[in-house]
Amino acid sequence: MAAMITYTSSLIYLLSLMVLLFSPFGCCSDSDPLQDFCVAELNGTLSINGFPCKPISKVRSSDFFFDGFTKEGNTSNGVGSAVTSGNVLAFPGVNTLGISMNRVDFAPGGVNPPHIHPRASETGVIIRGEVLVGFITTGNVYHSKVLKFGEMFVIPRGLAHFQMNVGKGKAMVITAFNSQLPGTTILSLALFASNPPLPIKVLTKTFQVEEKVINDIKSKFIF
Repeated sequence: MAAMITYTSSLIYLLSLMVLLFSPFGCCSDSDPLQDFCVAELNGTLSINGFPCKPISKVRSSDFFFDGFTKEGNTSNGVGSAVTSGNVLAFPGVNTLGISMNRVDFAPGGVNPPHIHPRASETGVIIRGEVLVGFITTGNVYHSKVLKFGEMFVIPRGLAHFQMNVGKGKAMVITAFNSQLPGTTILSLALFASNPPLPIKVLTKTFQVEEKVINDIKSKFIF
């Protein structure tokens, strides 16, 4: 009888745990919004799930529209690309909605350097040109393809990836994220242009090169 009671108790515990894990209360996702919108008050303090809401009396129609993608980005830089962000910092109307977009312009041969978005998966469509899109899995497997107008790609959250213009002319990509502020860490800048800088010994040991090589690379990131 004691064994039966113990078995029954364990079963009830297991079932209760499963209900908790798979119920809406145990789901690992953002809470459902409790209002129509929450236009960001950018002068407010950033909260857990976005910026504070602008008072309804101060909300304007213009808060829900964004014209930042109407102009080509300036690609006259070392990498030959320019990212125009439509995240919450530029487009307050997306605050708490879990969405944002970018426009990426490329000069011939330009590259959007290897980077990661820690808070979002990314999808994109080629609007102009031919673009090599690639990402690397946590198992160090490299996936890539050259895409043309109208073709689409997806980058899983947090994986290192890049885009490069491999066509003869300019290129342009529109990307979208499931975050109002996906964040971007450009790997080369993180390693060689952080402030304060990473210890030289960490970099020489990591890349198995002499200190002079590291200093030569770091000099290219002095703006």
